[in-house]
Amino acid sequence: MPSAPPYAGPQGDPGHPQQRRGNGMAVAALVLGILAIVFFWTVFGGIVLGIIGLVLGIFGARRARGGMAPHRGMAITGAVLGAIGLIAGGLIIALGVSILNSHEFKNYSDCLQHAHSQSDRQQCVDDYKNDVKH
Repeated sequence: MPSAPPYAGPQGDPGHPQQRRGNGMAVAALVLGILAIVFFWTVFGGIVLGIIGLVLGIFGARRARGGMAPHRGMAITGAVLGAIGLIAGGLIIALGVSILNSHEFKNYSDCLQHAHSQSDRQQCVDDYKNDVKH
């Protein structure tokens, strides 16, 4: 009895596996890059998602360039969006740190610690606003 031919897979040729597969890294990079842009104002959104989107985009683009996967443009777009989210998130963090370390904010924090009533706290707010303007 003759043996059955081996399973032929999606391309129909049992001897040669499919050359190009899906590029899940490109899709993931694009999704994470978009999320990094939308949530850049959070540490997780801008920094973490941006880094992961950038790395996956680079790897996805390399796979596509080598002919191992499709969607090179999607991978590059995901990497660029991830990088933009990463940069924007880094700028937000730098801005926050500079504000928290400013002389005006330290005076404001000290004032709030010594305030005993709502009117004292409001005076701290007014003084802080005045210090920042000048």
